[in-house]
Amino acid sequence: MIYLINKMKKEILPKKIPVFPLSNFIIFPKTTVPLNIFEPRYVDMINDSMKSDKLIGMIQPKISKDENNKIPKLHEIGCLGKITSFKETEDNRFLIELKGMIRFQIINEINSNKKYRECEVNFENFYDDLEEKKENIKFSDLELIFKDLKSLFEKKGFIINWKGLENQSLDETINALAMASPFTIEEKQVLLEAKDLSIRKAKISEILTTYTFDQYNNSTIQ
Repeated sequence: MIYLINKMKKEILPKKIPVFPLSNFIIFPKTTVPLNIFEPRYVDMINDSMKSDKLIGMIQPKISKDENNKIPKLHEIGCLGKITSFKETEDNRFLIELKGMIRFQIINEINSNKKYRECEVNFENFYDDLEEKKENIKFSDLELIFKDLKSLFEKKGFIINWKGLENQSLDETINALAMASPFTIEEKQVLLEAKDLSIRKAKISEILTTYTFDQYNNSTIQ
């Protein structure tokens, strides 16, 4: 089933959200990704979300060297996603599509009897994610990024629909490149936390420069 999305207003943003700490996965505002939900606690989370506002928070767990740590700490910044498509399979999995709406900052984690984690969150620093606003950058500014990314994608064996990207809005294009790029998850977290689109574009260029100098064997930027 496919759901239409109305423009989200900051006045109706939830103060508490279920969070999905999925390793090696980051969603950006104005991007859409498919997810295969099979772990029982997250099946419960999607079930609960479908009964309410269809919103879940995607967040990156922090890397821990402690193998006994079954409840990993979370990064402070994640992205709220809205379920736009939902299908249940015969083996009780959920196939969903999730659209990134707005970034959030975790205030604290809530103790509850639910199998999945919930957090109190704040959206104040990220209201611009909800707006369609003009930026001080143009598609022509992305030509060098496109060139370097195409080279990096080819070396990493990634395939991307470049023509499709060119048909999107500028913010959709930059966010899609940030999400689909073969960067490390730490680098993608840096891009997610970038204050605005211009800074994110500059960070992509900075990361690409380090890949070029390191012959595509890169260490994370800070």
